[in-house]
Amino acid sequence: MTATTKTPAAVPAERSAARARRLSLLNVAFELRAFIALAVLIVIFGLLSDSFLTVPNLITMTKHVAINAVIALGMLLVILKGGIDLSVGSIVGLSGVVAGELLGGLHVGGVIAYPPVWVVIVLCVTVGMAVGAVNGLLVTRFNVAPFIATLGMLYVARGAAMLISDGATYPNLGGDPALGNTGFGLLGSGRPLGLPTSIWIMIALAVLATLLLAKSPFGRWLYATGGNERAADLSGVPIRRVKTIVYVISGACAAVAGLIIASELTSAAPQAGETYELNAIAAVVIGGAALSGGRGTVRGTLVGAFVIGFLADGLVILGVSTFWQILIKGAVIILAVMLDQGQQRFKRRGAAAAAVAASKEHH
Repeated sequence: MTATTKTPAAVPAERSAARARRLSLLNVAFELRAFIALAVLIVIFGLLSDSFLTVPNLITMTKHVAINAVIALGMLLVILKGGIDLSVGSIVGLSGVVAGELLGGLHVGGVIAYPPVWVVIVLCVTVGMAVGAVNGLLVTRFNVAPFIATLGMLYVARGAAMLISDGATYPNLGGDPALGNTGFGLLGSGRPLGLPTSIWIMIALAVLATLLLAKSPFGRWLYATGGNERAADLSGVPIRRVKTIVYVISGACAAVAGLIIASELTSAAPQAGETYELNAIAAVVIGGAALSGGRGTVRGTLVGAFVIGFLADGLVILGVSTFWQILIKGAVIILAVMLDQGQQRFKRRGAAAAAVAASKEHH
């Protein structure tokens, strides 16, 4: 029987390989952090409240999540290219106000015209896209920093909503059968196949976003632009077009969310959507996207939206003070960013350890 004796060079190589494996496992844990956080929330709130895991409550919470998820999907595209969109909350309010104005009737040549609901929806989404196009124009043509450009449009869109509505709320958006403008309530209160319409809209947009990022040239351009804009430009990627399109899509998603909210409440207020941009950014970051661009997924963003939504609703069910809710949400966002930075450090260490192990094995 012959004993195997390790050479002095083999011991460091094995240690480096073991360290690389440990760092790889930690990286997997970091990658799954949003799923882990969601599972922990479900377990904790499920134990603390008997009503949390009931089917009606889960559907209600998912309905709340859907609104933030719709906005977050548009925000994901902007963040993937290394930008930010602070105007989405104001677009939510503006689209609702435009819907309220249109459903209330347009004065044309002394006659009041009542457009059908589908026309109202198309026009409101177009308004959101127009605001997004202005954001894209400011960023691409005038080289305004995304933070400043969208912050300015936050105030412009909110001010426009205030001017259109004169600061008032539009009540009773249900429409009148005699005027042919009924059906707006379907977006907020409809339940096709037993699920709220907003959940179906979230699912549809998530599928479209996934196909856009995974199966289209635009998706490859977007990741390339966010990863290294200079290299993407030299490779022939239409940088300006990509930047403009993501802001247009983000504006459209925010407008859809605004329509859902106005439909659900059957009223529209110019103040609607305040701080929604922060919730959307939080969902994207918690879902694993990098604020520097080039990294993020639709799946992660949806999970991030569920983490934010279930956390907020769970705290409400438990009767936690609103002030504590705000504090906890802020702490969760900071923790998510810290974990993301930790993940990047572990990735670099893991890559270095794997390279060292491979080098020592080769020698």
